[in-house]
Amino acid sequence: MMKLSIVSPERELFKGEIKEINLPGTKGKFTILTNHAPLVSSLEKGEVHYTTIEGIEYSLEIEEGFIEVSNNVVSVCVS
Repeated sequence: MMKLSIVSPERELFKGEIKEINLPGTKGKFTILTNHAPLVSSLEKGEVHYTTIEGIEYSLEIEEGFIEVSNNVVSVCVS
Protein backbone atom coordinates (compact mmCIF):
# COMPACT_ATOMS: atom_id res chain seq x y z
CA MET A 1 0.00 0.00 0.00
CA MET A 2 1.15 3.52 -0.85
CA LYS A 3 -0.16 7.00 -0.14
CA LEU A 4 -0.81 9.04 -3.29
CA SER A 5 -1.33 12.76 -3.71
CA ILE A 6 -2.01 14.24 -7.16
CA VAL A 7 -2.15 18.03 -7.38
CA SER A 8 -2.47 20.59 -10.15
CA PRO A 9 -1.91 24.35 -9.88
CA GLU A 10 -5.69 24.73 -9.43
CA ARG A 11 -6.57 22.00 -6.91
CA GLU A 12 -5.93 18.63 -5.33
CA LEU A 13 -7.06 15.94 -7.79
CA PHE A 14 -6.65 12.85 -5.60
CA LYS A 15 -5.46 11.92 -2.14
CA GLY A 16 -5.66 8.38 -0.84
CA GLU A 17 -4.15 4.92 -0.62
CA ILE A 18 -3.27 2.96 -3.75
CA LYS A 19 -1.86 -0.39 -4.87
CA GLU A 20 -0.05 0.86 -7.98
CA ILE A 21 0.34 3.78 -10.36
CA ASN A 22 1.37 3.88 -14.04
CA LEU A 23 2.84 7.10 -15.42
CA PRO A 24 4.02 8.58 -18.74
CA GLY A 25 7.66 9.42 -18.03
CA THR A 26 9.70 11.51 -20.44
CA LYS A 27 11.82 8.42 -21.16
CA GLY A 28 8.89 6.00 -21.33
CA LYS A 29 5.99 4.66 -19.31
CA PHE A 30 6.71 3.22 -15.88
CA THR A 31 4.93 1.66 -12.89
CA ILE A 32 5.36 2.34 -9.19
CA LEU A 33 4.52 -0.45 -6.72
CA THR A 34 4.75 -0.69 -2.92
CA ASN A 35 8.31 -0.39 -1.55
CA HIS A 36 9.65 1.24 -4.73
CA ALA A 37 13.09 2.83 -4.43
CA PRO A 38 13.15 6.62 -3.95
CA LEU A 39 12.61 8.38 -7.28
CA VAL A 40 12.14 11.80 -8.84
CA SER A 41 11.08 11.93 -12.49
CA SER A 42 9.56 14.28 -15.02
CA LEU A 43 6.33 13.36 -16.80
CA GLU A 44 5.10 14.08 -20.30
CA LYS A 45 1.70 14.24 -21.97
CA GLY A 46 -0.25 11.03 -21.50
CA GLU A 47 -2.44 9.09 -19.08
CA VAL A 48 -1.82 8.41 -15.42
CA HIS A 49 -3.52 5.19 -14.25
CA TYR A 50 -3.81 4.17 -10.61
CA THR A 51 -5.64 1.53 -8.59
CA THR A 52 -6.94 2.19 -5.08
CA ILE A 53 -6.63 -0.37 -2.31
CA GLU A 54 -10.35 -1.06 -2.86
CA GLY A 55 -9.52 -2.15 -6.43
CA ILE A 56 -11.09 0.89 -8.14
CA GLU A 57 -9.15 1.98 -11.23
CA TYR A 58 -8.81 5.63 -12.25
CA SER A 59 -7.15 7.42 -15.14
CA LEU A 60 -6.20 11.04 -15.63
CA GLU A 61 -4.99 12.80 -18.79
CA ILE A 62 -2.03 15.11 -18.15
CA GLU A 63 0.03 17.55 -20.21
CA GLU A 64 3.22 17.38 -18.11
CA GLY A 65 4.43 17.18 -14.53
CA PHE A 66 6.75 15.43 -12.13
CA ILE A 67 6.66 12.66 -9.52
CA GLU A 68 8.50 12.05 -6.27
CA VAL A 69 8.48 8.67 -4.51
CA SER A 70 9.86 8.10 -1.01
CA ASN A 71 8.91 5.64 1.76
CA ASN A 72 5.68 4.55 0.02
CA VAL A 73 4.53 8.16 -0.39
CA VAL A 74 3.92 9.17 -4.02
CA SER A 75 3.56 12.87 -4.80
CA VAL A 76 2.53 13.87 -8.33
CA CYS A 77 2.26 17.45 -9.60
CA VAL A 78 0.57 17.77 -13.00
CA SER A 79 -0.80 20.30 -15.42
